[in-house]
Amino acid sequence: MAEPSSVSSEAPWGGKVNISYNDNGLDSALFVENRKKVMIVSRANSIGSTSASSVPNTDDEDSDYQQDTYKESYKDRRRRAHTQAEQKRRDAIKKGYDDLQAIVPTCQQQDFSIGSQKLSKAIVLQKTIDYIQFLHKEKKKQEEEVSTLRKDVMALNIMKVNYEDIVKAHQDNPSEGKNQISDQVKFNVFQGIMDSLFQSFNASISVTSFQELSACVFSWIEEHCKPQTLRDIVIGVLQRLKSQLY
Repeated sequence: MAEPSSVSSEAPWGGKVNISYNDNGLDSALFVENRKKVMIVSRANSIGSTSASSVPNTDDEDSDYQQDTYKESYKDRRRRAHTQAEQKRRDAIKKGYDDLQAIVPTCQQQDFSIGSQKLSKAIVLQKTIDYIQFLHKEKKKQEEEVSTLRKDVMALNIMKVNYEDIVKAHQDNPSEGKNQISDQVKFNVFQGIMDSLFQSFNASISVTSFQELSACVFSWIEEHCKPQTLRDIVIGVLQRLKSQLY
């Protein structure tokens, strides 16, 4: 009796299947059993590959979804921050205009041309500019007045010092004031000098035009206001007053 022989065959799942033969041919029982194994393994592999291909890649999709959600959330945050910053800027500008309208007096006055309407920003700015210019003019005017008052104070201080010196000198020499002339005599001397000058002035000056008046004034000064001429006039006036007093 011959020994059975065996043949190796490639299985669909990548392995090998041994098939035995005897003298009568292929062992039918072993062949049927191996055939069943091949069909079961082949069917399992088919089902596994189909299932694997049909299952979606959830890891990649979750990553893309989270990335899209993050981007969308970042955009929303930026848009929200920009909106809040813009609102703060608008509120600050509005507060500035409201403060100007409350501070500037001309903005509080009723303008009959616009009635009871709220002042526009352009009108508020223009009224503010006008008020600032008015304040600058008032400041300059006050500075000029202060400068004039300072000059007056300096002059009064000089006069005060002079009067104090006069009073002190009079107290030191009480008899010196008895020989002093009165203010009326001083006025008479001044009046006599001016009358003499006016007579020559009236005779020499023409008032036909301003140009002719200017020319006559200069020529009169050069002729009648010389030191020697003024000296003669003063001497003559003093001699007349002396004869009247004595």
